Amino acid sequence: MTETSTPPEPRAARDWVRILAQYRDPDTARSTFELAVSILPFLGLWAVAIWLMDHSLLAAVLVSVLNGGFLIRLFGIQHDCGHGSFFNNRRLSDWVGRTLGVLTVTPYDVWRRAHAIHHSHAGDLSQRGIGDITTLTVAEYRSRGWLGRLQYRAYRHPLVMFGLGPGYQFLLMNRVPMGLMKDKRCWVSAMGTNLALAVLLGLVAWQFGWQALALVFLPSTLTAASIGVWLFYVQHQFEETHWDDGADWQLHEAALHGSSHYDLPPVLRWFTVNIGIHHVHHLYSRIPFYRLPQVLKDHTELVDCSRMTLLDSFRCARLHLWDEQARKLVSFASVRQAVA
Repeated sequence: MTETSTPPEPRAARDWVRILAQYRDPDTARSTFELAVSILPFLGLWAVAIWLMDHSLLAAVLVSVLNGGFLIRLFGIQHDCGHGSFFNNRRLSDWVGRTLGVLTVTPYDVWRRAHAIHHSHAGDLSQRGIGDITTLTVAEYRSRGWLGRLQYRAYRHPLVMFGLGPGYQFLLMNRVPMGLMKDKRCWVSAMGTNLALAVLLGLVAWQFGWQALALVFLPSTLTAASIGVWLFYVQHQFEETHWDDGADWQLHEAALHGSSHYDLPPVLRWFTVNIGIHHVHHLYSRIPFYRLPQVLKDHTELVDCSRMTLLDSFRCARLHLWDEQARKLVSFASVRQAVA
């Protein structure tokens, strides 16, 4: 008579920190290579698009849109620099991040501060407002007047969230340190990035005409902005995500269960620098992006944790409110039905 083996108990979220620490050290040669294969094609495609302006305006725009993929990679590298996970030398990481911040039109030190707040409070209902996507509970939504509900519904509409909103965020809101207005360092970062960006775009316009800004700079920037907001959205805005209020909130539980594993096709995984392995990233943010796939290979129990495919992710756009009773994100329609 054979005995059935009892499956091992799943590890507690906090226990993963010690395990994942072994993946934290960046490889300088690998990091340099990843930077080179991101920035050189990006600049090269900019040059191709500018050359195409004299032959086909549509072709120039199409190349610029495709170049948004490399801009996403550059933002991902800037992201790792902000976590100190791209180079062992923190000063080098910071200045690479600040330089890339000009291309991504994102002041590095402002973003790093807001993103640190996001990592420190993701999934905490009592600490919302900086570095996150505004999410109301069902009770909060119901307590608003018709105008407040209309504003929130407009904010969460896909055309605003992924269309108009990203351009507004990156081109306008990023020009000042929103949410961090009292931080002098953030003001220096924002104004320094604005000055460098003005010089760069001024030189491009002076050398190639204002058409280059409209047909080359804007399409790649807006494409990357929309994709970036979508990625950030699906990383935390999925049905079985994890939110708690105040004393009930636990950092590591929120990291593991409130962040998705966005299992993308290989080519999209490359352009998005493995940021879809977001639950691992939130558990241990010092892991370089190119080491994240190895974590899943070594610890297969993390593969199916909050996993969603590209097709699955489109359903997330229909989720708008956190239902504290059901402990899941729900749609406006389901709330209406519940009231009825």
